[in-house]
Amino acid sequence: MDDRSRGMLSPYRVLDLTDEKGLLCGKLLGDLGADVIKIEVPGGDKARNNGPFFHDIPHQEYSLHWLSFNTSKRGITLNIEAKDGQAILKKLATTADVVIESYSPGYLDKLGLGYTDLIKINPKIILTSITPFGQTGPYKDYRGEDLVCWALSGKMLITGDPDRAPVRVSHLPHAWFHGSADGAAGTAMALYWRGISGRGQHVDVSMQESMEKVGIHSHLAWTLLKRDAWRGPFLKTAPSNSVTHFVWQCQDGHIVFYPFSGFAGLRASKPVIDWMDAEGMADDFIRRLDWASLDWGQTTQDTVDKIEGYFRRFFLTKTKQELFAGALEKFLLIQPVNTAKDIMDHPQLQGREYWQEVEYPVLGQQLTFPGAFLKSSATTCGISRRAPLIGEHNEEVYKGELGFTSVQLVNLKEAGII
Repeated sequence: MDDRSRGMLSPYRVLDLTDEKGLLCGKLLGDLGADVIKIEVPGGDKARNNGPFFHDIPHQEYSLHWLSFNTSKRGITLNIEAKDGQAILKKLATTADVVIESYSPGYLDKLGLGYTDLIKINPKIILTSITPFGQTGPYKDYRGEDLVCWALSGKMLITGDPDRAPVRVSHLPHAWFHGSADGAAGTAMALYWRGISGRGQHVDVSMQESMEKVGIHSHLAWTLLKRDAWRGPFLKTAPSNSVTHFVWQCQDGHIVFYPFSGFAGLRASKPVIDWMDAEGMADDFIRRLDWASLDWGQTTQDTVDKIEGYFRRFFLTKTKQELFAGALEKFLLIQPVNTAKDIMDHPQLQGREYWQEVEYPVLGQQLTFPGAFLKSSATTCGISRRAPLIGEHNEEVYKGELGFTSVQLVNLKEAGII
């Protein structure tokens, strides 16, 4: 095989025992070329019941959540709570480089499948555990969904509108995503370290900690100013505590623009005033405003609101694309707030061939997914296969790789092992 057609992690095999909290971790490793085997309970993983569903048909094979986070994986079924299932997993572990899991701390140990058990049969194996609070500490046995990790990380305090309660961003489980991404990065580093030392290790990921570092600027605000960071699409400047906005409505959505004051305002704000003046939307007050001496921290809110009114009225006369095109021409700091459709049609992503079409025979059509999250001159990255059907690769793995006979597979299925 041409080395350029191989992924960075092509030599490695990963056993994926995760639930929703860690599915992205296995996908990222698979996109990098690892042979990821998703192990589901007989009858299918509970994540297959997560919507939205293809054409709103509530079917295990139609979950768009499942289809999105299990590409680049093969799939088998196995009941690891049964003795025979535990024996099979250990047999699989002898050929694996990595096991990733998201069970409660201690669960695999009770089954005889924890790290101390796995290294007895494969001293070089890496176990990556992704849990809400990690394997140690007073919270290690607490349950924690995405919302809980958002709240306890401190990130939720700064998300939402200031006149309402804090909120979780979007309907997607960002805490799980950040935990999975850290799990994939930690796994890759552990594989590198194993190449140097010859030893495996237990990688312990806390989703609370993964989320906590995302909100590092709020921690800096407390460290420097001894106050909580503000919540909302605006900045509050001391000592006047005047509020200046950075999200603005336009004809077909929203754009991001911050009206800097001071010398930065001469470079970033005054040219926007010149633009609106050229279109007859400025008056003497805004034309003569001395941006160099203007300081939001010394300006009353009434004056701030009056100045912002000019920007607000101007932006409402144009579309996102018109404002962005003008920003490029005039070297302004204006960016559209993209919708999902905007992202799908974005010329930069299309120019880098970011989107990848994946054929799903069970759906009778192709689906479009995010493809390679990085580009390399030496190796490939991207979706290598569609998400597996329930038990799709049982025969391939159990018969072709572990040497089970057809009769044995029938017996295992009847016994509820696979």
